[in-house]
Amino acid sequence: MAFASGSGGGPMADINVTPLVDVMLVLLIIFMVTAPILSYPIEVNLPQRSLNQPPQTKTPPPPISLRIDASGTIYWNDSPVDIRVLEQQMKNEVAKDPTNQPLLEIDVNPDADYGILAKVLARAKNADMQKIGFVQPQ
Repeated sequence: MAFASGSGGGPMADINVTPLVDVMLVLLIIFMVTAPILSYPIEVNLPQRSLNQPPQTKTPPPPISLRIDASGTIYWNDSPVDIRVLEQQMKNEVAKDPTNQPLLEIDVNPDADYGILAKVLARAKNADMQKIGFVQPQ
């Protein structure tokens, strides 16, 4: 045999690394091509230093408790209120001091109709209430 090596015909112990190098070069090219596409600038508006003192904040008025029970009855500070006059009550609260509004704390029974909550939130938006929070059930 003219091409026989001196190994004696046993299995070859050397690892062929050519396919591994080919795969690594392809991955390197893919990452080099996609890396500039993934980096794009993000505009961030950072607060600027001001020389003027911030205005003195007023003490907030007591929060308004608005509760919706399972039957759909709405309670404004524990007194039942009709949904048709709810928006006017909210507008009256906003009109007292539009810059220092009370927090509207909404407590909804999990069994209440979602449509009533949606109507209450729409009326709060129409009354221009800024501070609305939800009470977590316990």
